Amino acid sequence: MRKLIAFDEDTFDKLKQLGRDRMATFQELADEAFADLLKKHGIPIDLRDALRKSARLDGVAEKTTARRKAKKTK
Repeated sequence: MRKLIAFDEDTFDKLKQLGRDRMATFQELADEAFADLLKKHGIPIDLRDALRKSARLDGVAEKTTARRKAKKTK
């Protein structure tokens, strides 16, 4: 999918230079930036990340349920 994004001249020049310094394409820089943004906000990037997050949430829920049951039996 292609989308048009506008940058001011100074920002675009800095991004081009960063790409040259890292020997990365503009697309690779954009992919990294958007992946970091999604990670920062807790949004899974791909299926693997979604499954990991789901497993962690299930594990927390199971521990909470086990603690509640343990407290009731005391």
